[in-house]
Amino acid sequence: VFFDDLGIPEPDVHLNVGSASHAVQTANIMIEFERELIKEEPSLVVVVGDVNSTIACALVAKKLHVKVAHIEAGLRSFDMKMPEEINRLLTDQISDFLFTTEKSAALNLKREGISADKIFFVGNVMIDTLITNLEKAKKLNLLDKYNLKKNDYALITLHRPSNVDTKENLEKMLNILNFLQKKVKIFFPIHPRTKKNLEKFDLEKNVKGLNIVLSNPIGYLEFLNLMTNSRLILTDSGGIQEEASYLKIPILTAREGTERPITVDEGTNTIIGNDLAKAKKYIEEIFVNNYKKGQDIENGMA
Repeated sequence: VFFDDLGIPEPDVHLNVGSASHAVQTANIMIEFERELIKEEPSLVVVVGDVNSTIACALVAKKLHVKVAHIEAGLRSFDMKMPEEINRLLTDQISDFLFTTEKSAALNLKREGISADKIFFVGNVMIDTLITNLEKAKKLNLLDKYNLKKNDYALITLHRPSNVDTKENLEKMLNILNFLQKKVKIFFPIHPRTKKNLEKFDLEKNVKGLNIVLSNPIGYLEFLNLMTNSRLILTDSGGIQEEASYLKIPILTAREGTERPITVDEGTNTIIGNDLAKAKKYIEEIFVNNYKKGQDIENGMA
């Protein structure tokens, strides 16, 4: 779906590494990527973001003396319990070219001892993608498909282990959804991890029968369409914070911090964690039109 949505050709090479523990997945990516790197002999490897393939491919390249460029360098949540934070820190330390999306990222990198001549503020490729596909996404007729009304539903994504891997924290998130569904209809494409844990902890009953539309995960264009038509977004994703802020849609982030501070300082993002009292406060603000409007950020000129 992803390749079709964005009009991207199929990759020339598939590493064929699936889900596994962090160690197993990272190791398998390194093994497969090393074979390709030795065969292709590139002069540069470009890695993006903060997933396991980011650090795996960067490590392989450096050990084979191939230069590494990191897109989205310098973002920091300062939360070492997040696997993505470990990937970001390690990748930046071994990269030769560090392409940043916001000014705070360069400050983080310099504070960590990285030379300024390696750092390039280039803008946000994720917003480039959004801008390129926005009109195409708007043409989709999803409101009728899911029985939703424009500006009259909340869009939800939850998948982080800190929110869904324990019964206590998952119940806290469901308490927030229960409050929110009394205000507005909820559209909730459920991540496989979240669905699995709802079943594991016998919490499916907490979302069924409420003012919540449940769906399987959806593609990029569908999600972009549903973002643009929503009243607000509740998420624990990183990228959605940037996209919602660019679109000036109120967004509440169910995490204790963010590696994208511009979305809070200048955008429409507020960090609420799993705190029901905070969630209630900002949801009420949104529904009486007293929530921050956000500035023009992320020019998408990467």
